[in-house]
Amino acid sequence: MIHVPTGKVRDIAGGEAHTTNNRMEMKAALEALRSLTRSKVRVAIYSDSSYLVQAFNQNWLERWQRNGWRTSARKEVENQDLWQGLLEVARKHSVTWEHVKGHAGHEHNEACDQMAREQSELQAIDGGASPVLG
Repeated sequence: MIHVPTGKVRDIAGGEAHTTNNRMEMKAALEALRSLTRSKVRVAIYSDSSYLVQAFNQNWLERWQRNGWRTSARKEVENQDLWQGLLEVARKHSVTWEHVKGHAGHEHNEACDQMAREQSELQAIDGGASPVLG
């Protein structure tokens, strides 16, 4: 769900079969940033994914890159493809990362959660990726 200064809201929804919640949270942020048509946009990403928000706000990404995409436990960082995509598009803008508590009545988070459930149901029926723009 993207809100622009004119007050307009643009929904972007999609899904993938056989994936994880972390990947979908990351993919949502990535696609939202990719949908921006101007450079150097000031944007706030709100997510109920602590993993996503903390990776940016607590400099996990910088450490992972310095360590050759390995965690402090020397394990390979999961979802590198999405982290690298997020880093690439985030550099083009001025992004702040904000955590919101999930399932706590936050209007926009609840709307995104509903879209995610609908996409999950479509995946169960269709079994393939199904992007929806509105």
